[in-house]
Amino acid sequence: MKNCALKQIPNLKDFIKITKEDLEKKIVDMISEKKIRAILEDGKRLRPLLANLSFKACTQGNETPLQYQKALEGAVIIELAHAASLVHDDIIDEDKERRGKPSFYVKNGVANAILTGHKMLVIGFSVALKHGKEWAKLYVDSWNEVVNGEIDEVEFNKNGIGSADISSKSEIFKIYNKIIDLKTAVLFSSVCKAGAIEANMSGDALNVISNYGREIGLAYQLADDLVDLANGEMIDSVIVPLLNRLEKKTNEIKTMKKRKIKKEFAKNGHKIHELYITEIIKHVQKAEKLSRSELIPESPYKDLLSDFPRYIINEMLKEIGVTI
Repeated sequence: MKNCALKQIPNLKDFIKITKEDLEKKIVDMISEKKIRAILEDGKRLRPLLANLSFKACTQGNETPLQYQKALEGAVIIELAHAASLVHDDIIDEDKERRGKPSFYVKNGVANAILTGHKMLVIGFSVALKHGKEWAKLYVDSWNEVVNGEIDEVEFNKNGIGSADISSKSEIFKIYNKIIDLKTAVLFSSVCKAGAIEANMSGDALNVISNYGREIGLAYQLADDLVDLANGEMIDSVIVPLLNRLEKKTNEIKTMKKRKIKKEFAKNGHKIHELYITEIIKHVQKAEKLSRSELIPESPYKDLLSDFPRYIINEMLKEIGVTI
């Protein structure tokens, strides 16, 4: 039985490999619609991996095969809802590609994409209900926060945020951190909590595992943005829009000003790089400390819980030759 094999796993890479295989099988079992399966293709499966690791850390790997399959089912609906949010994000951001392929709305139309995304969320919620009231409430609350984050971002783009200076303590960084928290950290926190709920954890232990996920989410988004910044992508997608909001402009900053901004970022690239790395390390270390909490039972999976944050961040940062 697969979960028995997992009890003997020697390292995190093996856990990730085996769990991904189990997740892909579960997706095939649960999702019959070809369009939805196509949306799910080529995902990193990071969130369901984290949910399953949290589950096994809380069970100490002693769950039954039935419990393991139920946890995998919960992990799949997490991936389903996340993928639905990406379908909608691509429409909002007018992104033409996703994972190296044309975005779903480009191939199928905006109306079809909106409705398919809604359908994915409904499928997820119907399964969440089978997992109990607490699980279903977590599902709804988490996606409500994500939607609120999206609405805030749209409103910022439309209306600006009023006058503000641009400094290390300015509104630009407050907005940036708020977006990270709502759009990424909330979900990472929720998936860890979902895994722990599946393992019948409660009380302070749930808070510890939830905070662990949040710290990973913050580190992950910072690392993702650092890679984008290093590749020159984040200037147009994040920095310039934020400056537009701060300066109450409805149109994009003029080309000359964009060039000036890019020049300034290039000139201060080393300092910006150091700032990101410092922040990433801070959140990774917080996650590692939380993973060692006495509220999480001792097992080999607890050790993997501690290894996971640094591993996934380094996997991302190796694209730009960085290791933390």
